[in-house]
Amino acid sequence: MKKQIALLLSLLLAPLVSAAPAPEREKAQPSAHHVAIGLPDWARGSTIYEINVRQFSATGKFSAVTADLPRLKALGVDVLWLMPIHPIGEVNRKGPLGSYYAAQDYLGVNPEFGTEQDLRDLVNAAHAQGQRVILDWVPNHVSPDNPLTKTHPEFFWRDEQGNLTPPHGTDWTDVVQFDFRVPALLDYQADVLLHWVKNFGIDGFRCDVAWGLPTPFWNEVVRRVRAVKPDALFLAEAELPQQQVAAFNLSYGFDLHHAMNQIAQCKRSASALDEAYAKIHAHFPRGAALMVFTSSHDENSWAGTEFERMGAGYAPFAVLTFLLDGVPMIYNGQEAGLDRRLEFFQRDPIVWPAETHPTTRLYQVMTKLRREHPALHTGSPMRRLDTTDNATFYALERTAADGRRVVGLFNLTAKDAKADLFDPALAGEWRDAFTGETVKLDALVPLDLKAWRYRVLVK
Repeated sequence: MKKQIALLLSLLLAPLVSAAPAPEREKAQPSAHHVAIGLPDWARGSTIYEINVRQFSATGKFSAVTADLPRLKALGVDVLWLMPIHPIGEVNRKGPLGSYYAAQDYLGVNPEFGTEQDLRDLVNAAHAQGQRVILDWVPNHVSPDNPLTKTHPEFFWRDEQGNLTPPHGTDWTDVVQFDFRVPALLDYQADVLLHWVKNFGIDGFRCDVAWGLPTPFWNEVVRRVRAVKPDALFLAEAELPQQQVAAFNLSYGFDLHHAMNQIAQCKRSASALDEAYAKIHAHFPRGAALMVFTSSHDENSWAGTEFERMGAGYAPFAVLTFLLDGVPMIYNGQEAGLDRRLEFFQRDPIVWPAETHPTTRLYQVMTKLRREHPALHTGSPMRRLDTTDNATFYALERTAADGRRVVGLFNLTAKDAKADLFDPALAGEWRDAFTGETVKLDALVPLDLKAWRYRVLVK
């Protein structure tokens, strides 16, 4: 009888501890025959600003971000992306404070940053000055001491011995992997997102490791959120075309980012940008959008600052993030010339300079131009302008529906260069976006730019 009871118990518990082969990562599916879900209208002229709350200020508190909102408004950013704000797990914690991406409680607020009311105050103050707030959501994994591992053990993937396991193919030992074959997990995670939307007024989510979850999961979770908040913004940390058919408004522009790094390092020519866009247009649904960036929390902490990766090329590529079709993103500190890697698992506050950094004005000019000039709104036509040296010069034109235009002329090399550009559509008077001076062009435009120099012309 005891053997029969033991056998019965083993059969009942088997689903909780059974192992299965690690799931294959979903491959990119060409989706150019589809129409993308598209951006909310409010985001077409917006600029995203990523906030690492822990390192943003000397205190590392929500309240310090709230106090700095007027400066961010003056900078011109209008979508504030808060890196994960949840309590961090203690089991297998990395470093003294742990990774933001090892959530111990999806419904809680990390006391390191403040209270729930402090977060509400931040969101309300941002809304009051016309900014949106999106949260970094980590749906692929949680810390090993997250209560879900006890209350819902069926939510998790396990190894052959029935143990919780880190995400497949990673060294992320401070987190454990969910099993997305479990239908109730989708219900739970959708409810988590709705909690933040309904109770805190959150405007959308940047979704961590979006490439690790199946597209049908995303489609349904996002559908439920949009049933409550139709204009919620969803940003995927992925570059999978199929995810923008019914779920995500925006994906990471990884290929563009890598192309910019390689051009800055003189490993590829300026035309590498065209190659990246050719791939995008061939694979992504019509009307898709990508986030364009030169830094982020991952890039800064693990790959290096833009000064390490791009050298003197950091400035033209910062400008290009606004001229290229997509949605630009600034990582906190870039506007002040942050030139060091921020620690990831311990306090390492940004030291904000007393004097205004030259990069601040660069971003102020470009955020204002993107917000006010329809030619730079996401989805406005973009055209590469041929020069007699396309390997060195990158010239492009953006055109609004009403005919207004913005032209960018860039020397994307470490040497001074000359070339010619011929295009009858360029003839006429233009305004230099940075100097304000009037510039008269003929159909034949001689280009003579120092290394890494650029001009942005508005008509």
